Amino acid sequence: MDVFEAIEKRRSTRNYEPTPVPEDKMEKILEAARLAPSARNRQPWHFIVVTDAEKRKALSGGMFAKFLKQSPVVIAACGDERAAPKWHAIDVAIAVENMVLAATGEGLGTCWIGSFDENKVRDTLKIPKTSE
Repeated sequence: MDVFEAIEKRRSTRNYEPTPVPEDKMEKILEAARLAPSARNRQPWHFIVVTDAEKRKALSGGMFAKFLKQSPVVIAACGDERAAPKWHAIDVAIAVENMVLAATGEGLGTCWIGSFDENKVRDTLKIPKTSE
């Protein structure tokens, strides 16, 4: 599938089969994020791949995130404000879009989630407030 076809086919999927995502597909999706452009090539991102059912359930607490508990994998995208104070959020967004399009190209459904409690995500995934 070419890029434009992936753009055309991409949809927000909210129903998932419980089948695990093959490792080679996950690696390709994460590599797509790594290859994303970022301001001054700072790559101010960290991605946490969550396959544990209890953690996915804990992450599904947002008003529009209930379906996360049935997804076989959740990727938490974290911006590193210290690496790129002005641009970390947009750089992470670009990387996530690369992942979404790569997943579409691999025949996988995705949904970008904006409904979450940042503190609950930090607690669930043990993400420090800063990387001191």
